[in-house]
Amino acid sequence: MACGTRPLAVVACLFTAVQFALVVPGSGIGWDEAVYVSQVSPYVPAAFFSAPRARGITFLAAPAAALSQDPTALRIWFALLSGAALFGSFRLWLAILRPAVVVSAAGLFASLWITLLYGSQAMPNLWVAYGALAAVACLLLPASRGTHAGLAAAMALVALMRPSDALWLALPLAAAALASRAPGRLVALTGGVALGALPWVVEAHLRYGGLTARLHRAGEIQGGFGGQFAFGAQLRALSGRTLCRPCSDVPLNHPELALWWLGLPVAVAAGIAVARGRRRPLVLATAAAASVSVPYLFLIGYAAPRFLLPAYALLALPAAQALVHAARTWRRPALAALAFALAGHLAVQYAVLDRAADRYRLTRTAYARTAQELHGHGVRPPCTVSGHEAVRVAYALGCSSRQVGGHDGSIGAGTLQAMACLRPVVLLTSDGAPPPAYARTWRPHGLSPLPGLRSLHAYLPPGCADRAATPRAASTG
Repeated sequence: MACGTRPLAVVACLFTAVQFALVVPGSGIGWDEAVYVSQVSPYVPAAFFSAPRARGITFLAAPAAALSQDPTALRIWFALLSGAALFGSFRLWLAILRPAVVVSAAGLFASLWITLLYGSQAMPNLWVAYGALAAVACLLLPASRGTHAGLAAAMALVALMRPSDALWLALPLAAAALASRAPGRLVALTGGVALGALPWVVEAHLRYGGLTARLHRAGEIQGGFGGQFAFGAQLRALSGRTLCRPCSDVPLNHPELALWWLGLPVAVAAGIAVARGRRRPLVLATAAAASVSVPYLFLIGYAAPRFLLPAYALLALPAAQALVHAARTWRRPALAALAFALAGHLAVQYAVLDRAADRYRLTRTAYARTAQELHGHGVRPPCTVSGHEAVRVAYALGCSSRQVGGHDGSIGAGTLQAMACLRPVVLLTSDGAPPPAYARTWRPHGLSPLPGLRSLHAYLPPGCADRAATPRAASTG
């Protein structure tokens, strides 16, 4: 057993245990998760799958989705899976860096509220992070069939989760492979990216009119690419926001929550400076982190903390190097100050995690209540939900979700009206917004508002409730 394996296993177990204690209980499902999980769930019709998305995370979610529609089953599955992946991806680094550095890096990354929150979620970014850690490690390890296969598999995982992230990650790794004159590594790298991106490319031709059309549509949905600095948006999102879009009007009420983010570059630079004989691995990890962060810091105008999880995983290595060096060389007063700073950092991470997890629990209760109220109005499967928060409401009901317009536009108004003659259809509007023209004659029903809304209304076509009560009519179409 490699030195450091047992302490690393302890970190992975603690990471999983904290998820079970603070995140998993009572947690609801997110909007993106509902889209991903519905693709493989036998209990919910598949939601519209927009151009930027990739199906890698749906494959990981499939075993839990097959067992239950309850988000708890999904949370348990991913908490266990993410703990195992944390151990496996950092274990590769035990042959490259000192065990104390690797274990500390795993602890730093695992203690972030972002890592803990998304560890049990069906979202791709954390798995990009694990793939990036494994890919960089395999590139640094002595060349062999095993490391070449590991590099290809790691890059395929990243590309399967997010093809664009794989391309950005591949840039510094390809440069390193060329510099070391290692054609086998370069072949493994490019082959892994191509293999992982293949489903996305094939789907582009089958469903989106070709690769160019899909890329263009993905850019439209993301708000365009280029010259949109998101540093401020990421800074504001660190207070616990899972998505900050738009972010310009969000006040920075708690700057202390972002101190660790501002101090991270300093710790990374210090770690590289004191590494001496192990500087190259840390430089490559930092270069890979910088590259994979480019689209999320410079090319889009909004932020989500999860976007930078791959960078945080890689930067944890030089940051841990700085901490381990300080622990070995500083005197007691300085060490006491460092310990105090780390304790404060952990307290901040816990506070933000607790608040974010509470929002997920509140969300689950609210959407379950909305589903129950709609069920009382005759909306039950097979059924279709459109309008505000249609994806999550539909998931809670077991209905399909369809939008007439916007980024997820997948049905025409006439088709939706015609569908209402065959099955229950409901249109949701929020905060007093009027229904669109095609639904002006539909009956309004007030619902309990969802979190963040002042009001929520359901519009049902005339006779919808009567038809829903008739099994024969409800099952038609």
